Amino acid sequence: MNPITDAQEYFDQTFDKVHLGPDEIISGKFTDCVFSQCSYETAILNNCRFSNCLFLECNLNLVKLPGSSFPATRFEKSKLMGIDWTQATWSTSGFYSLVCFLECVISHSTFIGLELKRIQITNCIANEVDFRDADLSNADFTGTDLAGSIFGNTNLTEADLSQARNYMVDPSNNILKQAKFSMPEAMALLYSMDIVLKDQNDSSW
Repeated sequence: MNPITDAQEYFDQTFDKVHLGPDEIISGKFTDCVFSQCSYETAILNNCRFSNCLFLECNLNLVKLPGSSFPATRFEKSKLMGIDWTQATWSTSGFYSLVCFLECVISHSTFIGLELKRIQITNCIANEVDFRDADLSNADFTGTDLAGSIFGNTNLTEADLSQARNYMVDPSNNILKQAKFSMPEAMALLYSMDIVLKDQNDSSW
């Protein structure tokens, strides 16, 4: 049974193992709520507001988010694949910066053109995610697998990609001022440059 009634407000409640059917639509306001092992796969969260909420071990694959917002909300150990985050509402007041993805799978998702300063995407699997034209300054990507993810005209000023892996970032097409990288993964920054790398022990120098 779904304990969530459409177009209602909820405060400091825990929703455990709540399942929404495919394309089921809900709207509402949720403040300081916890969603544990819930499944909203392919559901439509329409004009919802999740403020200071926690999604723990939830399945939100392919969920649609028209007009929804997530100020100070945290996703932990959850599946969030194939989501177009550009459908959501991102405030210009700064609270979007507290959105956190911790140990989540967010592969095949889209963040094109979003202002996501200080966003945390740590210890995640973020394969083939589109970050083009996004402002990811001061973002935290530590420990995240970024295989196949796209960075183009992306602001990574002071972003932390130390211990991130499998990323391909073209320094000529992205802003990397004071961004943090760690070896040997940082060698990937050189692959897009028109240079020849040779081992120091190579006798053909």
